[in-house]
Amino acid sequence: MENIIKKAGVLVEAIPYIDQYRRKVFVIKYGGSILHDDVIRKRVLEDIVFLSFVGIRIILVHGGGPNISNRLKEMGIEPQFHNGIRVTDEMTLQVVIKELDEINDQIVAEIKALKGDVTGLSGHENIVHVEKKKADLDLGYVGTITNIEFKLLAKHLRQGRITVVAPLGISIDQQPHNVNADEVASAIAASMRAEKFVLLTNVPGVMRDPLDPSSLYSTLTVAEVDELKKQGIISGGMIPKVDSCIEALAGGIPKAHIIDARQDRALLLEIFTDTGVGTQIVHG
Repeated sequence: MENIIKKAGVLVEAIPYIDQYRRKVFVIKYGGSILHDDVIRKRVLEDIVFLSFVGIRIILVHGGGPNISNRLKEMGIEPQFHNGIRVTDEMTLQVVIKELDEINDQIVAEIKALKGDVTGLSGHENIVHVEKKKADLDLGYVGTITNIEFKLLAKHLRQGRITVVAPLGISIDQQPHNVNADEVASAIAASMRAEKFVLLTNVPGVMRDPLDPSSLYSTLTVAEVDELKKQGIISGGMIPKVDSCIEALAGGIPKAHIIDARQDRALLLEIFTDTGVGTQIVHG
């Protein structure tokens, strides 16, 4: 009985948050190795379906890097990167398109199995407009975002559909381009004037000591993030994560969150409880 009462208490605690966020847009980015763990993915999608059921409008942007690299290696092609960006020649682009399409279909099917109303946008819908990314090396078909077709996204959201977006862009001459998923999620969040930008990852959030979970920062301002980067506390793979959050904030998003998808019910705990479980980044 005590456990049942505790569960009821959690629901009551969530009421003001449900009221606050109903009909608001959340953009969630989900990718990397955690996307391919069946147990974690099911829990994450259950949380997303719950958010949708209580009236929150969800755009889920997925990645697919590990799948793409594995498929290329199976074909005898060694994946090439430059400054963390995948060099995308014509053959690689075809693999990118195929793998992202399959991931998109899988996520849509699994959300439907959880009784969620969902639409998958795999790239050919021309949601993300790009131009060729400029760099000191020819990156091939890699795009820099110039515009987001937010009206089409808004149409799906108004119909109550979770909208699953693959990180593919289209140029003015209708050429598909590979686009960084974090960049797509940030750009969509800004264009949709989202209430929250959520980055699902495989670490608890920003920590002063990566080996000490108790050193987690629950809230950071943009200025504090800059200082932690200067101190080397935010380094390595955490830098692009916080950068994408800051880009979303610069686009007008009130709060950005970095949370550990491996933690059971992490999304719900971050959104619907007073304490949260990850790191939220705010303007300050």
